Amino acid sequence: MRTKPAITLDDAKTMLAAAEAEAARNRWEVVIAILNDGGRIVAVHRMDGARPGNDEIAIAKAHTSAMTCRPSLVWEKWIEGRHRAYATFPFIAAQGGLPIIVDGDLIGAIGVSGVKSVQDEQIAMAAIKAACPHAKIARDGEENDAQDF
Repeated sequence: MRTKPAITLDDAKTMLAAAEAEAARNRWEVVIAILNDGGRIVAVHRMDGARPGNDEIAIAKAHTSAMTCRPSLVWEKWIEGRHRAYATFPFIAAQGGLPIIVDGDLIGAIGVSGVKSVQDEQIAMAAIKAACPHAKIARDGEENDAQDF
């Protein structure tokens, strides 16, 4: 048997604080969702002013990344490219969801929704770096999946 790292509620709280700080610094109102490696909610944070639909979108972005071990941007790029059939999969193909990979293991994912997708991802990256500075957002060998479609 082997052990692997796991995301904790304290990790999620650290990520939420960093994500909210990044969003507030830019005057953005977003929803942040943090899921475990099984795609289950660890924490969700709605900033004042976030739109009603942002909750579901943030959770869906995180779920996409947790279930596929890939940034949600990868799915967006694949669908825009030659993999249009992937649009039928039960994932959201919009930038802003990132897996959190530590020592080669998925420990969870984060999804952000409320501003432009590239800005959502900026917030998610700030959150990951605050709690897991050595985490990756792609498995080894898959770093260029968003470009290789």
